[in-house]
Amino acid sequence: MVSKQEIGALILRIVLGLIFFIHGLDKFQGGISNTVGFFESIGVPGFLAYIVAVIELIGGLLLILGLGTKIVSILFVFIMIGAMFTVKFSAGFLDGFEFDLALLAMSVYVLLANRMAFSLENIFFQSKQGYRKRAEV
Repeated sequence: MVSKQEIGALILRIVLGLIFFIHGLDKFQGGISNTVGFFESIGVPGFLAYIVAVIELIGGLLLILGLGTKIVSILFVFIMIGAMFTVKFSAGFLDGFEFDLALLAMSVYVLLANRMAFSLENIFFQSKQGYRKRAEV
C-alpha cells in the first residue's frame, strides 16, 4: 500500500520535473541565443546557457519519469543556487528569489528522500526481494 507521504513525494517530483522541463523547453523555443546573451550580460559565460537548458529539459523529463532522481536533483540544486546568487538576491525576496528558493527546497527534498513511489528507478533497480520486504512493511 502506498502511503500519503509517498503520494505527496510523487506529486512534488512530477511538479518539479514539469517546471524544469518547461523552463528548459522555453529556453530553446525562445531562442537559446537570447539566453546566452542574458548569461553574458550578467557576467556568466554564455556556454553555460546551453548546459543549464539541457539539464532543465532532460532533467525535468527524467524527474517526471523517476530516473536519476538523485543526480538530477543535485544538478537542480546547483542551478537554483547559481540563479539566486547571480540574479535573484539583488531583486529581494518578493519578485526575486522566492520561487527559486521553493524550487531549491523541492530539489533538496527529492535529493534526500528515499526511493520514490511510482518511479522507473524502482522498477529497474529494485530487486524482487527488496520489493517484497518493502511490501511487508
